[in-house]
Amino acid sequence: MVNPTSPITQLQTHWSLSRMPFTKNIPIQALSAHPSHLEAVARIGWVAAQRQIGLIAGEVGAGKTVAVRAALATLEPARHLPIYVPDPTIGPRGIYTQVVEALGGTPHRWTTTVQRRASDLLAGELDERGRVPVLIIDEAHLLSNQALDALRMLTNSDMDATATFCLLLVGQPTLRRKLKMAVLTALDQRIATRYTITPMNPEETTGYINAHLAWAGRTDTLFTSDAINQLHHASRGYPRAVNVLATAAMIAAYTTTKPIIDLECVDTAITETNQ
Repeated sequence: MVNPTSPITQLQTHWSLSRMPFTKNIPIQALSAHPSHLEAVARIGWVAAQRQIGLIAGEVGAGKTVAVRAALATLEPARHLPIYVPDPTIGPRGIYTQVVEALGGTPHRWTTTVQRRASDLLAGELDERGRVPVLIIDEAHLLSNQALDALRMLTNSDMDATATFCLLLVGQPTLRRKLKMAVLTALDQRIATRYTITPMNPEETTGYINAHLAWAGRTDTLFTSDAINQLHHASRGYPRAVNVLATAAMIAAYTTTKPIIDLECVDTAITETNQ
C-alpha cells in the first residue's frame, strides 16, 4: 500500500505524476531508446541467435545492463535460457558453479570436475531441451586473465565444429583493451561482435527526459530547455546520470515551491550530487 505521506508520494503529487519517471525499475517497453542502445540490443540478439561470443562495452551508467535486459526480453523463453553472473570476481570455479546450479545440476568440489559438469549441462540444455543457454557475465572488466581463459575453455566443444551456448561479456571499455593482450588472443579471436555503447547527444537526452515524463503522466513542459541542456552537459549524456540529476532537480524545485524545473534547480542538483 502506498503511503500518501511519503516523500516520494508527495513529490509525485506535487508534479502531477502517476509514478516516478527517472528510476531504474522502469519497464523495458517504457524506456526511451537512443540509437546506440538499439544497436547494442540488436547485437545481443544476434549473438544469442547464432550462439556466438559477444562483447558489449560502455562507461559507467551508459546503459549496458539495461540493453541486456531489453535484448533478453525479445528472446523466446522456450528457446533461450539466460544465465546471469553479476559478480565475476567469484573466479572460474564460482562461475562454473553458478552455471551448474542454473541448469539444475549439483556442483562438484573440484574445479576441473565442475567445469566438465558445466560444459555437459550447457550442451545438454541445447540437445535435450532445445534451449540455447545465454551466459551473461556482467562487470566482465573485473575478470582475471585466468577467468577469461576459463570461459574460453568452456566454449570448446566438438572440436569447435558447433557452439552449445552464447557467451556475452559486458563491461567497461578497459575490457576491450584487456582482450588485446597476447595471452588472451585465443579468446579475442573468437568474439563474433563487439560494440561500445555511446552516450546520448543533446537531442536524445531531451527525448529521453520527455518520454519518461510522458510515461509518468506529464506531457506538458516540466523542465525548461536550458535546464535540460545543463542536465545533458553535466551528465555527459549517460542515462544513469540523467536519472540522478533529473530527480534531484525535481526535488530542488519542489522544496522551493517552483512551478517548473529551471536552470537554477538543475545547478542545485549538480552541486548536491557532487558533494
